[in-house]
Amino acid sequence: MSQTFKTIAKFQYSSEAQIIKGRLESEGIQVFLSDNLTIDTDPLVSNAIGGVKLKVLSKDAMQAQHILETINRYSVDDNGNAIHCPNCNSQEVAMFSTIKDFKSFFAFVFGFIAGTLPFYSKDKYRCDNCNTEFDIK
Repeated sequence: MSQTFKTIAKFQYSSEAQIIKGRLESEGIQVFLSDNLTIDTDPLVSNAIGGVKLKVLSKDAMQAQHILETINRYSVDDNGNAIHCPNCNSQEVAMFSTIKDFKSFFAFVFGFIAGTLPFYSKDKYRCDNCNTEFDIK
C-alpha cells in the first residue's frame, strides 16, 4: 500500500514545527518534517527553500488540519486567560516585538556588531480587530 504525505503547514524555524509535531503525534498522527535539518544548519536559507514543511499521511490530513485550527494563536496572560484589547475588548490580541526607542535601537546595533542577541527589546500587544497597540502592566 502506497502511503503519500501531504504538507499541511510550513514554519520558518524547526522549533515551531517540532512543537506542532509533538501535538499531532500525541493525537496518534504520524508526522514527517522536511528541510528541518537544512534550516537548523543555516537558518538564513529558510525563506529561500520555503521553510520547514510539516507533512502527514494523506488519510490523516483532515484530522491534522482540525487539530491545527484548535491551537490558539492569540496571547494569554500568566493565568492562561485571554488578553483583551482595551479599545474594542476583543480577545484576538497577539504579542509582537518592536524597536522604537533609542535604548532598544542601540542594544540592537551593539548586539548586531558584537554578534550576539539584542540585550533589550520591548514586547507589545496588537489587536487584530482594531490594530490598537498597547502594553500589559
